[in-house]
Order: sequence, then C-alpha cells, then structure tokens
Amino acid sequence: MVDCSFCGKRIEKGTGLMFVYSSGKINYFCSKKCEKNKLKLRRKPRKFKWTKFFEKGKK
Repeated sequence: MVDCSFCGKRIEKGTGLMFVYSSGKINYFCSKKCEKNKLKLRRKPRKFKWTKFFEKGKK
C-alpha cells in the first residue's frame, strides 16, 4: 500500500492512479479530485483541511 501524493490517504492495492513524470518521479493519487488539485490546478495540500498535510494556524 502507498499514500496519496496530495491528501496522504492510504491507497489499497489495485486502486487509485499512478502518474509518472518523464524524469522518473512517481505520484500516486487516490481520486481524480486529488489528481486535478495537484497536477492541473497546482494547489498546495497544506492549505486544505481535508488533507493530512494541513497546517493549522499558519498563514
């Protein structure tokens, strides 16, 4: 099992998405929501309460 690259949620074997850059870096995503937020919208996971990486009180 691996963790989602955006929200940090555990991904069960056989589910989720894997995105491989031409440089060889691999990103795993649990859903299209996480994939879109990271790749298309280029958002930081620290700014969203629903992610594991949320930093409370930092602005």
